[in-house]
Amino acid sequence: MKALEIQRREVAEALVEWPADMHPVLRRVLAGRGIRSPAEIEHRLANLAAPVHLGGIESACELLCDAIDRQRQIVIVGDFDADGATGTAVAMRGLRMLGAGRVDFRVPNRALHGYGLSAALVDSMREVVPDLIVTVDNGIASLAGVAAARERGIDVLVTDHHLPGAELPDANVIVNPNLAGDCFPSKALAGVGVMFYVLIALRAHMRKLGRFATGTSAEPDLSSLLDLVALGTVADMVSLDQNNRILVAAGLRQIRNGHACAGIRALLQVADRDPATLTTAELGFVVAPRINAAGRLEDMGLGIECLTTDDDAPALELAHRLSAINAERREIQSQMVEQAEAAVARWTGTHGEQALPCGVVLFEQEWHPGVVGLVASRLKEQLHRPVVACAPAMDGSCEIRASLRSIRGVHARDILAEIDANEPGLIQRFGGHAMAAGLTLARASLERFTSAFAQTVQRRAAPELFTPVLLSDGPLSPDEIDMELAELLRHAIPWGQGLSEPTFDNTFELKSFTVVGGRHWRMQLIMEGSRTPLAAMYFNTGEGVSPPTRMRAAYRLDINVWGGQRALQLIVQHLQAA
Repeated sequence: MKALEIQRREVAEALVEWPADMHPVLRRVLAGRGIRSPAEIEHRLANLAAPVHLGGIESACELLCDAIDRQRQIVIVGDFDADGATGTAVAMRGLRMLGAGRVDFRVPNRALHGYGLSAALVDSMREVVPDLIVTVDNGIASLAGVAAARERGIDVLVTDHHLPGAELPDANVIVNPNLAGDCFPSKALAGVGVMFYVLIALRAHMRKLGRFATGTSAEPDLSSLLDLVALGTVADMVSLDQNNRILVAAGLRQIRNGHACAGIRALLQVADRDPATLTTAELGFVVAPRINAAGRLEDMGLGIECLTTDDDAPALELAHRLSAINAERREIQSQMVEQAEAAVARWTGTHGEQALPCGVVLFEQEWHPGVVGLVASRLKEQLHRPVVACAPAMDGSCEIRASLRSIRGVHARDILAEIDANEPGLIQRFGGHAMAAGLTLARASLERFTSAFAQTVQRRAAPELFTPVLLSDGPLSPDEIDMELAELLRHAIPWGQGLSEPTFDNTFELKSFTVVGGRHWRMQLIMEGSRTPLAAMYFNTGEGVSPPTRMRAAYRLDINVWGGQRALQLIVQHLQAA
């Protein structure tokens, strides 16, 4: 495995003049991420791409409007992650705001139903029999489930954002910006974003029909759902293109201004986070895991209930339950990651690090299928190559449930599609994105899949992609490092997938350090050209090691809040002896 390299971004000349009062460091950071004009950071809702460009949107509105008019039973089928949970909550809340009186939801049980709208899930809908099923964040690969619903006379609207396979489900309507030929300009919408677009298109459709003109029904303010849209978009780690940034920025404003739904307020309270200063990173790494934990270990219905209640007391009770489940998830994840690391160490100890496959597949009989995605993600970061983590299905069958996490430049779903084309039947089911995918295998096929995966990744990926690179925005001067710049960068735009937080690199002398929590370093660093020590934290350094006395460090500016006091600190991302 090659050592991580710090590379400085190439910054092209801006195509237009930035405002004269814009901080030069912020100009540099934005230009380094391909943002070339002030218009690209004007995150106004008026600048959202129009819903009319989404394929199937008009037919979806007609189907939903008819269901509302006739008070048909609508059942939302969501996914068991934070995108699916927030999308389900948006669908529930939004449809009720638009007049739907009979709306319920179902989330598949991993052990009983598998992923998405399966035939087993349709068959289980006995107590609340739907007239219309609306999928959120799933459905594009649910051929059997959609067919089962249609055979029972149930209409199906599929809303999804996952990449489609060669065959589409026979739904009444499909809305997915990633369908071939779809003209919607943002292909990066999360599942919750697609559902939100369906709702705003439905409101416009109902407005044209005069539903809000009689005075008996006020036109609902769907922007009140943007806190949920922001949470789901950040949680699903979709690229924060301009359209997604507009959605996330609006949701963050709503949360910071104290107008979040009861569930998000409660989740922030149990996490001891101040809504007024919330960042995208805190949405993604503090709030989202508590929602995700329910779907990983128990029932995502808990997360959806938390996000759909308007009562503070039950919201707080549910938030505490979700936080406890998340703590259990962390413990399980820690054990599984240790086992995965040990398996890799045994392999490299026998074969040598240079022989490590380009694509790694890991399996343990005791692993939990709800946590394998997190294990794959952690090992992908450590090994800097695509990783598939596998666990036995929870239903006692001979199936394996697996999650793939990939590196930039190696498209996760395309890798699986190629394997499926070359060896039909080897993968039973799969679906996903460029960076992440899920799949199901027969236990007897694991060895053959392991070989096929490694060979396919090696064939498709250029060798330079396996060199881990940390992109830096260059150095800061000693007089640029201050609270003002830290605050500015913290809230300048929504940082996230495809738009990483500003990271800088400089040479430092180590003044002092202490070990915190067994494997974290609290350091005092002196920047080259300065005499003023700077507080710095470096997390997960490992045990029994010490920092070099002179180092090149890549870092982010951060504000440490402790005991009511705020202080500037550096969060070191990587360091090496200088």
